[in-house]
Amino acid sequence: MVGIKDVAKHAGVSVGTVSNVINRPDVVSEETRHRVQSVIDRLGYVRSESARQLRAGQSRIMALLVLDMGNPF
Repeated sequence: MVGIKDVAKHAGVSVGTVSNVINRPDVVSEETRHRVQSVIDRLGYVRSESARQLRAGQSRIMALLVLDMGNPF
């Protein structure tokens, strides 16, 4: 699995720059943005939503616990 560090290494930029290209592309120069995006496409990097939610400390997952499926109440 390709990670953000792999993308940064192949693009010759920092992990923070790759993060900015993904999350805030307007703060990165067009040349750098294109270089990083081409590496992302070439390596097949896909952002891990689970890791992102873990880092943010919140999730959009809702759970329901049912103790007895046979009980109508």
